[in-house]
Amino acid sequence: MATNENLPPNVIRQLAKELKNLDESPPEGINVIVNDDDFTTIFADIEGPAGTPYENGVFRMKLLLSHDFPQSPPKGFFLTKIFHPNIATSGEICVNTLKKDWNPGLGLRHVLLVVRCLLIEPFPESALNEQAGKMLLENYEEYARHARLYTGIHALKPKNKSKTGAISESTTALNVDKSSTASSENTPSMPPAVSTSTASRAFGTNLQDQNPTVSDPAVGAAAAQKKDGPMASKVPVDKKKMDARKKSLKRL
Repeated sequence: MATNENLPPNVIRQLAKELKNLDESPPEGINVIVNDDDFTTIFADIEGPAGTPYENGVFRMKLLLSHDFPQSPPKGFFLTKIFHPNIATSGEICVNTLKKDWNPGLGLRHVLLVVRCLLIEPFPESALNEQAGKMLLENYEEYARHARLYTGIHALKPKNKSKTGAISESTTALNVDKSSTASSENTPSMPPAVSTSTASRAFGTNLQDQNPTVSDPAVGAAAAQKKDGPMASKVPVDKKKMDARKKSLKRL
């Protein structure tokens, strides 16, 4: 049974650092299962990318690290049955990153991302599953139907994820409604409008006959003249007539 003792101390330290980073900040759609006692076998659950025949499925895979890692690439296998041109019926993964394009500087994160991208864009020209490769080239709809069938039968079901964005928006809206209610409760309510007829009955007067307070002197003068009416101008005229009559009587 492989253990960490099969790897050099510097490689163990590097792997421990990488695995910690993958655990704290996992790549999108990838969940790494860490076994602190054995870094030579690394398990990961990969979610089928949206828009592919593998959508709504979770596929478990493993990476096997040899004693001379990272000088030699890890070997990748799918443990969940999957219909894919670059994944053999035995689960072996065929991708250039794990073969001729391997570079010791590539990390585990890069390898896992390449494997997930393989579910988005297969390479039927270098197929390990010849049936899937040929079907993909000749009849994509038939290939996709087979892949969806395998996904529905063999793949794990993804865990329900809480929609934090929607919950956050709902909570914000709820808080806004609460604050609006609270502010309306704390704000003194304005008294209802009182109609003219109601006010007139309450005070026993006709409000329409009340003179408004006028700040404009010209308007005030006009209002005063209107209030006194023609009676004010008639008084001096009548007095003159009376005086004239008195003088006439004296002459007689």
